Amino acid sequence: MLAESVGLALLVVLETPPVLGFARTGGPPCPAERVAFVLHDLFGAPFERIAAITDRSLPAAKKLASRARRKVRGTPALPAAEQDRHRGVVEAFLAAARGGDLGAPLGLLAPDVVRHADPATLPPGMATELRGARAVAEGTVLLRERARFAVPALVDGRVGLVVVPRGRLRYVLRVTVEGDRAAAYEVVADPVRLRGLEAAVLDAPAAA
Repeated sequence: MLAESVGLALLVVLETPPVLGFARTGGPPCPAERVAFVLHDLFGAPFERIAAITDRSLPAAKKLASRARRKVRGTPALPAAEQDRHRGVVEAFLAAARGGDLGAPLGLLAPDVVRHADPATLPPGMATELRGARAVAEGTVLLRERARFAVPALVDGRVGLVVVPRGRLRYVLRVTVEGDRAAAYEVVADPVRLRGLEAAVLDAPAAA
């Protein structure tokens, strides 16, 4: 319940062993870093209290949270303005998927959009590849129940989605944005493939 209430940051720091990669940050946060990060950044606990819990000095407790913070925030592959534009498209698509109205996601997909999905993400008999805006929109509507567990994240440096029912990672969506529409997306569920991905918490959008 806590994982669902505080979001992706808690998922990233508490996955043990980590499902997602941390190659760019030198490994996942250690237990003490997780404690400091979660208590301070997510629950607002004072560092004096965190120092006592982790048996560290006050400066050391602050460093624990700082190191964890660096590890859960990835490096964007795009300039801030472009990343924010991509984020707007991904968030609009997620909202449309949750609505279940075929016309809403249809307007956010490129005409020649392609959706690839690992077989484990699909009901029996559903094609792993869909082509064209209408086919992809119809597939999205059929699986709209999953959209309520999805949250935006930085995936391999670009804005995508992670699906985390009850705080446990199930799927990662790698989204390709062109202009103001999604040109392609891939749904990854295979554990081996997931470990090859880098997921991180998205910072707040840049100010206009």
